[in-house]
Amino acid sequence: MSTLNIFNHDNTIELDDNAQSTIEKEVNTVAIGVMMTMAALIGVWGIACIFCGLAGSEGITDFAQSWITAVTGR
Repeated sequence: MSTLNIFNHDNTIELDDNAQSTIEKEVNTVAIGVMMTMAALIGVWGIACIFCGLAGSEGITDFAQSWITAVTGR
């Protein structure tokens, strides 16, 4: 059985494989949660930008033409 030593000032904390695995799973869970939250925020921002573009244009065809022009540069 391997142990992980964590030095905290003068105290040493030893974790066995089970505790280390549990910590790794929790860290991964938090990391995935942060990534999912950021992806959701980016998606909401993109949808908000599309709605603002639709509101500022004179119709769906004008919006589509302007969007294609912005993407292709022509």
